[in-house]
Amino acid sequence: MKELPYQAKAVIGRREMVTLPELGLHLCCKADTGARTSALHAEEITTEEDASGQLWISFITHSGGPDTPGHRYTLHLHDRRRVTSSNGHSEWRYVIRTPMQLGDLHFPVELTLTDRSNMRHPMLLGRRAMRRLLVAPGAAFLHGEP
Repeated sequence: MKELPYQAKAVIGRREMVTLPELGLHLCCKADTGARTSALHAEEITTEEDASGQLWISFITHSGGPDTPGHRYTLHLHDRRRVTSSNGHSEWRYVIRTPMQLGDLHFPVELTLTDRSNMRHPMLLGRRAMRRLLVAPGAAFLHGEP
């Protein structure tokens, strides 16, 4: 068996609790090695340009599930990317960049904003965010219980 080309920072389960401190969100996310970019549930997404030409994005998301009241956030728009879902559907999505905490790990994460109301988890953790992590698919919540 080959050795890893890097030293893993941590082992995570297929589901983990994460905190997005800039947004004040603590939510359950699903590790998805098939997804390149991470995704966050967002509704009523709008963009606007300020007087200096900076683009900002405003959206509503829920921290405790679809039955909890949503909170509106306004953040700097980091990027806009074409994303192809697992069923082959391709769409343009807005991207934000924000700090994330997973257990004792703290690192920036890029999140595409999309409606995940029909999904079980409000956040998906993609490969880019898991660059130095190993996934134990048979385990869950290795870095804290919900």
